[in-house]
Amino acid sequence: MSVLKSKQEMIDLLTGVKASKRNYYTELIKTNAQLKKKNMKLEIINDVMKSFNVDMCMDDMLKNILNKLKELYTFNRLSLSIYEDGHLILTNVFPSDSFFVKVGEALPRQYSTYWNVIEQRNATQIQFPNPTASSLEQETFGKLHIKSVFLFPLISKKKIIGVLSFGSRQMFECEENDILFLQQLADQLAVCIENSRLYNEVLRGNKEWEETFRSVLDMIILVDMNGTILRFNNSVNKFFGLSDQQLFQKKCNELLREHLTLEEECLLEESLRTNTMTNAQIKFNNNRICDVYTYPVYNDRNEKHGVILYMKDVTEKLHAEVQLIQSGKLAALGEMAAGVAHELNSPLTAILGNSQLLLRGANKAEASYKLLEDIKNCGDRCKNIIRNLLTFSRQDEYVPKECYINEAVIQVLSLIRYQIERQNIKITIELSNEIPAIAGNLQQIEQIVINLLLNAKDAVEASTFHEKWILIETDLAEVNGESFVSLSVMDNGIGIAESDISEIFRPFYTTKQQSKGTGLGLPVSLGIAKMHGGTIEVESQVGVGSTFTLFLPVCSGR
Repeated sequence: MSVLKSKQEMIDLLTGVKASKRNYYTELIKTNAQLKKKNMKLEIINDVMKSFNVDMCMDDMLKNILNKLKELYTFNRLSLSIYEDGHLILTNVFPSDSFFVKVGEALPRQYSTYWNVIEQRNATQIQFPNPTASSLEQETFGKLHIKSVFLFPLISKKKIIGVLSFGSRQMFECEENDILFLQQLADQLAVCIENSRLYNEVLRGNKEWEETFRSVLDMIILVDMNGTILRFNNSVNKFFGLSDQQLFQKKCNELLREHLTLEEECLLEESLRTNTMTNAQIKFNNNRICDVYTYPVYNDRNEKHGVILYMKDVTEKLHAEVQLIQSGKLAALGEMAAGVAHELNSPLTAILGNSQLLLRGANKAEASYKLLEDIKNCGDRCKNIIRNLLTFSRQDEYVPKECYINEAVIQVLSLIRYQIERQNIKITIELSNEIPAIAGNLQQIEQIVINLLLNAKDAVEASTFHEKWILIETDLAEVNGESFVSLSVMDNGIGIAESDISEIFRPFYTTKQQSKGTGLGLPVSLGIAKMHGGTIEVESQVGVGSTFTLFLPVCSGR
């Protein structure tokens, strides 16, 4: 057996079989190592693509890449610099403490290897120490003990977006296929960064648009072709007092039906079936008035797929317009009153002067003396009325001044008391002597008093009570801890129905006959009261009477 074994060994040596086997296994091991390395490279690139998402943390991605690369190379540091607006900014470094230039700072351009990569758009490897590098790079990599640095441009859609840097504490050269792999890795990373940037720009634009849409003060509602609410802004929640859950997927007609007349409801339904803009002015149950517009919405194929409902609250605007109209009328009335007063002054002067002259020479015992005295007294009364008309006709610019509400009541009564009392209406006045001053415009406050008294007169005239009366009171009141002057005008007129009380301060709304009222007096009065920081409250009962109370804040400092 030993002889045969020796012969077999001799034959193997002569034929080179053992050598071939050793070479075969050596090549096989080498090939397996290369395949493993290629698989690792593919795995790294695949991980970069898989780990990419819009919320990705770049530091985590760099950490993952470096840990994978350590199985192939002796890399100890990885950094990312982004090129934007002419600056190269160091944005990410791993490990996070391996930096000298602070993250977020721009890299200087002079003698910079990083900038050479940006300008030449080619990969570069550099060994340290290196006198051709910038002093900052020499100092940085010297302190970090980095011997070899590999720099790769990040290019996306032919546009340079940054530089990817690999650093090693060992001195070594990369083979050509390694350079190609690292460049491919840099290209994949560039695509991820650019996609993330574009997505975030879109996300930021959508967020800005959403914030703008939600913060628009006017109401915007988007409904589909079935009238289902798809989107709405914050103003809709606030106006209707409903949450997002209560509004979303609700039918638009269900939301608006309780506020609309049948005609207005049909108008909105019609806009869903036509291709034209429609509009209507709607009064809602919360005493707000809105201009409502509907606009069809089209897709890219010019097909209508929904309707935008745009609602603008115009309540305050209408009140202001009404007040301007009423102010214009009052200005014209004031000019006319002033003209009439001036025209009456001349004959009245003659009447008063002549009656005084005749009284001086008249005998008090004669009957003519009493007649002359009546003429003079009536002339004096006319003179006071004319003086008050001239005061009322002044259209001064609103400048708050210290004034007293009792004075306004007295001035108004001197003008219209006779007009009221001749209708057999008793006027009772109870003015408090301890009323403090208010800051306001006396003529405008007089306008409120006139409106309240004339409304009370009309209500009392229409009542069936045998004894008709109006009571005027002033007092000091406290509302929510603040001091207010109050003026109450009470009457035993026909009263106001409960359903009408919420309407009476709406412009042009009136319960009087067309020839009796315009529906402007109370809205204008309330507008003046609010301008003075006050308000008007009303209590009424049909067939019993009404009480209107004006509240005005006490002048500050009192």
